[in-house]
Amino acid sequence: MKNLCILILLFTLGFEAIGQLNRPTDPLAHTYSIVARDANTGEMAVAVQSHWFSVGTAVSWGEAGVGVVATQSFTNKSFGLRGLAMMKSGLSPQEALDSLLNNDEGKAFRQVAILDVNGKIATHTGEKCIDEAGHINGENFSVQANMMLKKTVVPAMEAAWKSNNGLPLAERMGKVLEAAQAEGGDIRGKQSAALLIVKAEASDEPWNDKVLDLRVDDHENPVAELNRLVKVFRAYEHMNQGDLYVEKGAMQEAMNEYNAAMQMFPENLEMQYWTAITLANDGKIDKAVEMLQKIYMSDANWRELTKRLPKVGLLEVDQNELKRLLR
Repeated sequence: MKNLCILILLFTLGFEAIGQLNRPTDPLAHTYSIVARDANTGEMAVAVQSHWFSVGTAVSWGEAGVGVVATQSFTNKSFGLRGLAMMKSGLSPQEALDSLLNNDEGKAFRQVAILDVNGKIATHTGEKCIDEAGHINGENFSVQANMMLKKTVVPAMEAAWKSNNGLPLAERMGKVLEAAQAEGGDIRGKQSAALLIVKAEASDEPWNDKVLDLRVDDHENPVAELNRLVKVFRAYEHMNQGDLYVEKGAMQEAMNEYNAAMQMFPENLEMQYWTAITLANDGKIDKAVEMLQKIYMSDANWRELTKRLPKVGLLEVDQNELKRLLR
């Protein structure tokens, strides 16, 4: 009887060992994410949050004119690049996903979502993903999560996507992450988040084909921080547009854009500074002086920068006007 018990124990341990061997050694990224396409612009995006450091370096992948991939749970990073390459060669998301999982010994532990440029979706949640785990597919989107506090997280994400269709893609993705977190999110808590958006069509300048690539690698409230960065991005869009108007000599339009940026972040000295410089170049020296004096009081280094601008043609004023600007 004793020998029989030993045999049973060894038999059981043997199966446990096999199970351990089959478990992937890939990094963990238990998390919630969304892959989606904006029906109006064709832009495609991945947004993700996890109680894991730098989740954006593992989960989110995308290529303009091709699609986006989220690979999570026991994360196989190769699924990102390989999935995109397969779609680029002509495979559908489902064909690409089937190919990725076909010879993957760890597929039971994987969670993957793939979306192509036409909005077609393929999603996989392995049976060994930690509860609560699941996904929901819809038109132009898929939401997926594992190791969630509650099973209501994924439905909350779906509802947030559908109820915020009037927002730009970046802000809409943020609402989905907020909804997941409000519903309990990752059972372990929160640490990092990321948002990747690529263009609908590839260009001859692939370095410009990413619309947005934001990562919050380690933060006590990563979703809130990610959404703050989206707002900063919008403000700098106004700044960049203002610069373009300056190049065209359209000073009033430039000021409108700079003012829009400052209203979003009134405490940002850089936005204030370049607005003041634009005023000076437009001959509005008194207004420029008033703004610059307040900026110099916060940080005197901006005064030194003002001294350097005439040399490179970014400040075109005479010597008397320059003296006033440097007061």
